[in-house]
Amino acid sequence: MSEATVTIFVCVSCRRSLGDAEDSFDQPGRGLVETLTTRLRESGKTGVTVSPVDCLAVCKRPCTVALAGADKWTYLIGDLDPQTHADEIVAAALSFAASDNGIVPWRERPASFRKGVIARVPPIATGGTAGSPAPEAVQP
Repeated sequence: MSEATVTIFVCVSCRRSLGDAEDSFDQPGRGLVETLTTRLRESGKTGVTVSPVDCLAVCKRPCTVALAGADKWTYLIGDLDPQTHADEIVAAALSFAASDNGIVPWRERPASFRKGVIARVPPIATGGTAGSPAPEAVQP
């Protein structure tokens, strides 16, 4: 695979509280981008890229990532810890990339993904089907 089929979007603007003081916080997504990029490169696996984004609008559940790919369901996952969940994020992204439609069986998902799911968004129709409803869509 020479080009990426899946992207891990990482929110880099979420603030995680480190104490009671207003300025006592970190932004765990910034380090997570570097960690995931390094782990994917070291694994020798291709087809997955990491992309920082300014906001995924889930500020109360840092650290947040989205897994997205063409013709695949998109997952938004929160409550991830960069130190303890990086390997799980990489494994989930590789399983997601290997799937036909982005749906990884529940039991094969890491615990952090089963607990942290915020949303699953259906794929946008591509390949000449633009404007056609998804097979599961309900017509009014």
